Amino acid sequence: MTKVLIFGAMGAMGKNVANCAKLMDGIEVVAGVDREDHLDDPSIGFPVYGSFDNIKEDFDVVIDFSVAKAVDGLLDYLEKSGKPCVQCTTGLSDAQIQRIQTLSTKNAILRSANMSIGVNLLLELVKVAAQKLYEKGFDIEIVEQHHHRKQDAPSGTALALADAVNEALDQKLTYVYDRSQRRAARPHEELGISAVRGGTLPGVHDVIFAGDDEVITFNHTAYSRSIFANGALNAAKFLHGKAAGLYSMQDVLS
Repeated sequence: MTKVLIFGAMGAMGKNVANCAKLMDGIEVVAGVDREDHLDDPSIGFPVYGSFDNIKEDFDVVIDFSVAKAVDGLLDYLEKSGKPCVQCTTGLSDAQIQRIQTLSTKNAILRSANMSIGVNLLLELVKVAAQKLYEKGFDIEIVEQHHHRKQDAPSGTALALADAVNEALDQKLTYVYDRSQRRAARPHEELGISAVRGGTLPGVHDVIFAGDDEVITFNHTAYSRSIFANGALNAAKFLHGKAAGLYSMQDVLS
């Protein structure tokens, strides 16, 4: 049995993780951390603490679905405790990412911009497509859509897809996020990344390979947060008992 603590337990994703855990064998949420204590609420099903310092329960893995500004406090706790962590929060600063990489020499940390199985398969598919199509003259663009509450843009998943394409092409491409100030033809060595925000749009990612008179589009649409919650829970089960290191969802799927 893998015992989990959810950081960001009272957020939309934290609640989703808790609900999905009830339906999954071999895993149990035993505590959470959020901005305020929720110690005696039977509807939650486990105590939620306002600080890592107050946790009483023993657990095996932290699942982080918080916000970027809260991650420094999590990293402080991981440094002191040595606990494994599934780190799912996006929009992190370069300094935070560097600190996670440093911590992974002592802690088992799994970090992914997107926890869904489908997206992580897509990361592999776009690499193959880029290798076969770019040199044939196909331009590559990424368009992502999310609800109006999402704070970071472009999404971590869009950037991960861009990085997968660029890795397959030996870092030949330059990322472009805004063409409004330019009056020029599109260079082939460019990878455009566009973000759409509005209403209750689901998470949608399109990777477009546009050639002469033909277009190939890879699409992933997330209709429910449960795909990310289940991915994070499976990642926690994978990480339980693992040696220190920096892991990804590719390791879970392999």
